[in-house]
Amino acid sequence: MLPIDLVNAISTNFSIYIGLSILIAGLIGNCLNILVFLSLKTFRENSCAFYLTAMSFLNIGQLLTSLLPRIMNLWFAIDWSLLSIVYCKIRIYLFQLCALSSFTCTSLATIDQFLATCSHPRWHKFNNIKIAYRSFIFLILIWMCHGIPLLVYQDHFLALSTGEITCAITNNFYQNYVTYGFNLTLVSSLPLSVTTIFGLLAYRNVTQIAYRTVPLVRRELDKQLTVMVLLQVFCNFFIIVPYIIVTAIFVTVTYSKDSYRYAQLQLARSITITDFYLYFTMPFYIYISISERFRKQFLHVFFGIYSAHRRRRRRMTINPFSPSN
Repeated sequence: MLPIDLVNAISTNFSIYIGLSILIAGLIGNCLNILVFLSLKTFRENSCAFYLTAMSFLNIGQLLTSLLPRIMNLWFAIDWSLLSIVYCKIRIYLFQLCALSSFTCTSLATIDQFLATCSHPRWHKFNNIKIAYRSFIFLILIWMCHGIPLLVYQDHFLALSTGEITCAITNNFYQNYVTYGFNLTLVSSLPLSVTTIFGLLAYRNVTQIAYRTVPLVRRELDKQLTVMVLLQVFCNFFIIVPYIIVTAIFVTVTYSKDSYRYAQLQLARSITITDFYLYFTMPFYIYISISERFRKQFLHVFFGIYSAHRRRRRRMTINPFSPSN
């Protein structure tokens, strides 16, 4: 049996070094996703691709507002939320907003692909970019209003047991809602259920799409996006389910903070929370590994931009006195 101090050290180091790797990979991957989705007209005019683009922006926000402060706190013992009451409130508000909006985008992308691959044409009218814009704005406004209580109840709080000031929710009723309503439902069980159900329905539809009179370009795009979204849903299942299980155990089972069981549970919680951030990191790596078409699109965009940049530099070198306008 490992000493409690060693278990705690493993928990901390795992959160720091694996978390840092996830942060760097996530920032790079989401930026590359945005680059591809915004560079190609095929994606700019597609509602599912719009949701995936918005999700990439939100994933960056989530990593910067949640994972980065977590790493800084564990590594350097710097808790920025204790330095400013405004930051204490705004960070957790942005964390909730980005997390809920990102999961909403994944759910909407899955539903969108179900609608896009339906055999009944009447469902296709809901599969357009204008509805995607409106749905996204509407749901963002809902989540912005949803987080308002955080701005009220998130505050500096003196913990009587330790005598230390922490940035925490000061209302017990709202804390229970955050634990069970937010952590165990809105950012875990609910989006997992929605994406799994509509993902399976979209898969059933896409297996039959070859037998329908659908334009070839649209058929291939629908297949590509459906496969990308489905594999993301599959990977999310194995990321979110352990988080749900360990979080449920953590909030229902009581151990002494000095006990070995508590140290083990903290280790399991650190692992599942850190792995939970893979949801915000993996999309680009899933798409590029599963879709040959996406790989070609990425190479076309990446090297096309690089080649254009080199050509501009060459022209400037040849004629450095040419007018800029």
